[in-house]
Order: sequence, then structure tokens, then C-alpha cells
Amino acid sequence: MARTIRLATAATVPFVVPLVVLGLVLSGCVKKPTALDDGAPYDAASAGTAPGSGLGADGASDTNPESSLERYRRGLAPDEGGILKDVPFGYDSYELNAAGRDILAANAAWLNENPGTRTEIEGHSDDRGTIEYNLALGARRAKAAKDYLVSLGIAPDRLSTISYGEELPLCRDSNESCYGRNRRVHFIPPGP
Repeated sequence: MARTIRLATAATVPFVVPLVVLGLVLSGCVKKPTALDDGAPYDAASAGTAPGSGLGADGASDTNPESSLERYRRGLAPDEGGILKDVPFGYDSYELNAAGRDILAANAAWLNENPGTRTEIEGHSDDRGTIEYNLALGARRAKAAKDYLVSLGIAPDRLSTISYGEELPLCRDSNESCYGRNRRVHFIPPGP
């Protein structure tokens, strides 16, 4: 017994295409979950926040008035100083060099002397590369700094991370000196 296969004719196409489009519109798009530092999925809806609300990889809020984002919202330039020093990174890298480890050791010493303080670690990058890539690179830089501080005895619950990628630069010039200033991990002033 032979089977016949009927191909869609020009008369049926105008009816099929709108049905397919209507089905796609009604079904909506499935949201892709993001992962936290520990690999667990993060559901923004259950956390009561929307993506882009300034939450870091470990769910910390950007409510500190001295975070880079809050300073930007108030029209202030990013801060390079502070009790805890910024850690520089090489181009396209999240590996800590000897100078970065020394800075983190000094930051850890201060945090050990002040056990009731918490700080947020902001990962930043220069503007070479895509926005998405630079956000991921900033997140890896912040995580590398946090992991090193934890290895030095700082409790992980005292440290939160967030990435701003290329979005909140210290400098906007297109030269290596400026790029180097922007490739950093910044510690916002410690809070309780």
C-alpha cells in the first residue's frame, strides 16, 4: 500500500502561518534561569526582584549608598580610594597576580581586625569585548577576589559580589592607561 504525502499548497499557507505565529505569541518565551556562585539556579521572580535591579551573584542588594551604582545614580564619579584597596587585573584575565594577592592580604587583615563588617566586591572590566562577555569577566574577577579572601579566613557570608562589567568605568579614554584603571575589583566601603 503506497502512501501519498500532500505538500502544503499555496492556498493553505495563508492559514497555517498565522496559526503558528498566534501559537508562539500565546505560549510566550521561557525564561532561562541564571546560576549563582555555587551553581544553584536563581529565580528572580521568587526573590521579589527583577533582572537588572542591582543584585549580585549571591543575592546582595546594591542599597549601600557608596556602591558604584549608587554613586553613578547620584551623578558622582566612581571611587578609587577607601579603606579596602582595589585589585587590578590584566587584560582579558581574572587571575590574581602577586600584587593583587598582596592587596587582598592587606584587605583581609583589615577585615579580620573588624569582624563585624561586610563588604561588597564589585567586578569591573575595560570596554573591549561585548557587554555580556565583560559582565561575565567582571563576575569572575569578583569571585576570584572573594575566593582568595575566604582562603585567608574571611567568612564568605561577610562578602558579596556583583559585576558591572564595562558599565561603570573609572576612565573613558581609549588608551592602555585608562583600560588598566578600569580592569579592577573594587570594594565598596564596609558596612555592618
